[in-house]
Amino acid sequence: MTDDRMRRRNVLTTGAGVLTAALAGCTGGDGGSTAEQTETGASGDTATEGTAAEETATDADDSYSVSMAPVGEVTFESVPETWETYFPGYADMGVALGHGDGLVGLGNIGRYHTDAYDELDGVSVDKDGITQVLGDSGIDREIYYELDADVHLTDPQWLTNNGFFGLEQEDIDEVASNVAPFLGNTVFRRTDPWHDYRYYTLYETFEKVAEVFDERERYEAFAEFHDEVVAAIQADLPPADQRPNALLTFGAGNEPEQFSPYRLSDQGTNKKQWHDLGLSDALADTGIDGLSTSERGQIDYETMLEVDPDVVLVRGHEDKTAEEFADTVLAFMEGHDVASELTAVQEGRVFRGGPIYQGPIQHLFNLERAATAIFPDTFSGELFDRDELASIITEEP
Repeated sequence: MTDDRMRRRNVLTTGAGVLTAALAGCTGGDGGSTAEQTETGASGDTATEGTAAEETATDADDSYSVSMAPVGEVTFESVPETWETYFPGYADMGVALGHGDGLVGLGNIGRYHTDAYDELDGVSVDKDGITQVLGDSGIDREIYYELDADVHLTDPQWLTNNGFFGLEQEDIDEVASNVAPFLGNTVFRRTDPWHDYRYYTLYETFEKVAEVFDERERYEAFAEFHDEVVAAIQADLPPADQRPNALLTFGAGNEPEQFSPYRLSDQGTNKKQWHDLGLSDALADTGIDGLSTSERGQIDYETMLEVDPDVVLVRGHEDKTAEEFADTVLAFMEGHDVASELTAVQEGRVFRGGPIYQGPIQHLFNLERAATAIFPDTFSGELFDRDELASIITEEP
């Protein structure tokens, strides 16, 4: 291990000491029970006792802290060069901040959709160089030692509350102490009963990741671009009472018969484009719960017909183009005895439901796709400037 590498590892382990103490209290740090809780993150020089005397004044001045529920405060002496995350949405955030080259590990690479990068000059990520953390039998703790990342942008509660992963709190504590700290929050959905601490919006999460990578200016430029795009689209939307309701589901295969429902009213980040467009939840007041780690129920076409949504959104088909989706999934529904009775099927308003995980780059493209599909009489073509967005990501602030 090089001197520079050792220096980074020593500092990140110092941060992991704060991490371990926070996790012992379940929520720790700035954790809370409501999404509305006010953040009270710390910043500045926060080297822990026992290391401060070994640091020079310059080292102390360069250190900084990032605080995020459920972990709490993590201290960095220098910007992480390599990083790992379970969540593809966090991977997209790292790319958006110009740190895609440092991504060494990802939970499930198959759910990391990077086709949007092809439209942005100079923006790319080497997926072949990323190691998948999730294996056939869960997550082996040793994978974190092999990756040897400087930080894990993953909610440790997500790892310990999914039984299939096979990780316990002691595994998290060991990796945090011996490899690098964890920092992250499960934000893609809000339906897991164990998530009793603060949630973050997509851009609140993005801002935290920007703090980790010391990319405040780039984040602010990106956020301003996003705000302008969303405002322009929303200004042209039909009145709220003229917007459709939608049923968001997951249905695998080209001929799906059973579907896992999502609640569109859930404020998880993977539904942001639908919220931006003001679509209402077709499952409101039905008593049907959304997909979570504890709720794995499914619905069929008979249940769908009882709801008869204006629009049906089917996840699990992000590898298809709109035309391929129409020629397979929609075509199957049109020929199905029950599905063909759905208003959305008869009117051709069945679309891909978007990825399960999304970051800020992906969201802009998904929003554009959603707007042009749901409101074709209002929106068409490109709804934001690709070159301007690419320059925010690739050029020095």
